[in-house]
Amino acid sequence: MKQYIIGVLLMLALPVVAQDKDDHRFEVMKNLDVFNSIYKQLDLLYVDTLDPKVAIGAGIDAMLRSLDPYTEYYPAEKKGDFKMMVTGKYAGIGSLIRYNFALKNAVIEEPYANMPAVEAGLKKGDVILAIDDQSMEGKDNSYVSDRLRGDAGTTFVIKIRRPATGKVMKVKVTRRAIQLPSVPYYGMWQDSVGYINLNQFTEGCSKIVRRAFLDLKSKGMKKLVLDLRGNGGGIEQEAVSLVNMFVPKGKLIVSNRGRLKRVNNDYRTTVEPIDTVMPIVVLVNGETASSSEITSGSLQDLDRAVIMGTRTYGKGLVQMTMPMPYNGSLKLTTNKYYIPSGRCIQAINYKHNNGGYTEHMPDSLTKVFHTAGGRVVKDGGGIMPDVEVKPDTLSNLTICLLNSSPYMTRDSSELMLNYVVDYIAKHPTIAAPKDFELTDAEYEAFAKRVVDSGYTYARDSEKYLQNLEKLARFEGYYDEAKPEFEALKKKLSHNLAKDLRRNKQELKEILAKEILPSYYYQAGTIEYGLKHDKAFAEAVKLLNDSARYRKILRP
Repeated sequence: MKQYIIGVLLMLALPVVAQDKDDHRFEVMKNLDVFNSIYKQLDLLYVDTLDPKVAIGAGIDAMLRSLDPYTEYYPAEKKGDFKMMVTGKYAGIGSLIRYNFALKNAVIEEPYANMPAVEAGLKKGDVILAIDDQSMEGKDNSYVSDRLRGDAGTTFVIKIRRPATGKVMKVKVTRRAIQLPSVPYYGMWQDSVGYINLNQFTEGCSKIVRRAFLDLKSKGMKKLVLDLRGNGGGIEQEAVSLVNMFVPKGKLIVSNRGRLKRVNNDYRTTVEPIDTVMPIVVLVNGETASSSEITSGSLQDLDRAVIMGTRTYGKGLVQMTMPMPYNGSLKLTTNKYYIPSGRCIQAINYKHNNGGYTEHMPDSLTKVFHTAGGRVVKDGGGIMPDVEVKPDTLSNLTICLLNSSPYMTRDSSELMLNYVVDYIAKHPTIAAPKDFELTDAEYEAFAKRVVDSGYTYARDSEKYLQNLEKLARFEGYYDEAKPEFEALKKKLSHNLAKDLRRNKQELKEILAKEILPSYYYQAGTIEYGLKHDKAFAEAVKLLNDSARYRKILRP
């Protein structure tokens, strides 16, 4: 009788499931038909002629925005951007550019080592006036970048103005296939500690890390710091291959689970590792995401490394790419991923109704999981480090000098750029990154330039005091508290010279990082930064304390 009832219930459920599928198909066809009809009427009757790429492209973008930020469509003309994201390769001159707000022009920001921009003699601060006689004045970064890129082997003439001399020059540049370095720097520190900076998971990056590791080991490395801070991820299989360097063959690293079983995958280590005992600290932060979280999370779950820094981004989603008509590509989210403990570390749930919205997972709803050795770890909200080390925060003055802001009377980032460009022009060579520091006299010259420029910026304390005064006036308390407000205004009065003295060390380090790429490129900037890096210093300290290191992994 019991089996009969179950059978009847299953039979009753089948029509409901089929009806749901039919209703879904009907809604899909209905809405596609409505969209098609609306566009036909717009194309026929709208007062202005529509550009179908723009109008329909906006519809596609809006639809994808309602899903999640990782599902993206790349039309044929953006295929280069898609390829660069996956492979780290593009054809161009090999230089960062940025928009100079004061000049209203794009300028050369950072040429890469051994690339066409360097070989052509382009330098930081060079103002891009024209490309093949087409004016670039007033054009934004995207516009200029599109014209700097092209097919490898093609040649163009770039017209620039060098700010240090005011000289206008025309330079011939040949585009080349550019491979952005996934490991911009690695090296030894304190004889036995090795450091590897991995900034993206592009094709073949695990092999590059492997070569760097073996090179460092041959130089006497006994402990490793793997830096994944700011690494937004990339190819999932590269993360598995990287972890495979440090854990035995056959270990489950990550599982992908989605709606379609045929796209589900379990990724295990497939070869013998090269080192299963060397102490490792992995540095992470809030910009560590995707494949970086698979790497750091699986090393944590398998008790193979100590994770240090701040909580990671918490992506937890996997994308696959699909070919689209007319040579386009669609990158779409198909799975959630689960690391060895069984947890998914997705921090944000993407809701798709009402145009799409997000929900952050609160810590109170996270579930407990355990590492291979029994340590407690949790899902949701990214990877929590075993040792938390918060970075020093930048002062408001430094942030304003680095960036444009609606609170500024002028674009202050150009004050810093102009100083750096002049410094480079006056110094053909500088000390090695480990030894380089701005002198006090050089910093004073910068501070004087800022003060003499008449630069002003709104400090947070002043803004809060102004808001508090408005509120006090509104609620009727201001007259009674007026003497206190006046006294606070005097104490919080704008004193740029004093602020520049107070933040001297911080600004000296920022200026050094702006200067170094012109001599030692990205590698030199990273090497210099390690001298002042609080998290890196803590990592070295931990690695040199073997008892504490073991206690974290085997409490």
